[in-house]
Amino acid sequence: MIVAGGTGTRMNAGIPKQFITINGIPVIMHTLEVFRKYDKNIRIMLILPEDHVDTWKRLCIDHTFRVEHELGNGGETRFHSVKKNLHGVPENCLLGIHDGVRPLVSLQTIERCYAGALEKGTAVPCIKIPETMRKIDENGTVQVDRERFRLIQTPQVFEGGIIKKAYLQEYQAGFTDDAGVVEKAGFPIHLVDGNPENIKITFKNDLKIAASLINL
Repeated sequence: MIVAGGTGTRMNAGIPKQFITINGIPVIMHTLEVFRKYDKNIRIMLILPEDHVDTWKRLCIDHTFRVEHELGNGGETRFHSVKKNLHGVPENCLLGIHDGVRPLVSLQTIERCYAGALEKGTAVPCIKIPETMRKIDENGTVQVDRERFRLIQTPQVFEGGIIKKAYLQEYQAGFTDDAGVVEKAGFPIHLVDGNPENIKITFKNDLKIAASLINL
């Protein structure tokens, strides 16, 4: 399940960021290509806001895009987008949920996520933080041990039964990713190694970084 509900506000690009091109190809097409390359038989569902669907279909024609996929309609938030599209997910499958604007996820990261979820029921990719970190509180700032923290990425992979049960919960503002929803439902989250290049394209400089890396 690839969730692509961004509007590109922070890009000031005038179009949704998933449709911005990198090396002549829309970001979201790069993302879908990675998962098809990982497994040509994988079932891919692309979640888009309803008013983005026509644009997407035109882009598929313009770019002769042939990666087979299903379309699902997004919701008010990421939580609602995932929840409304879980009805067709079997309980005995592994469901990976990925940000549409992370086109640089490696095949090795995807494999670690699916293998980890097969073994433990959940698998979430992460990377270490190389910079010094400080915590801000009412008294100022204090340095913290960066080894106790990780940056979280996607795809986040779960057994179908786990993710469907987790999304029976009501929405909370603190749900910023699927791992948070699953954890709140009482399931442990298991971390696996991600890849540092697996950035979430958010700002204009991210496009420059992605363009330099995407064909390496």
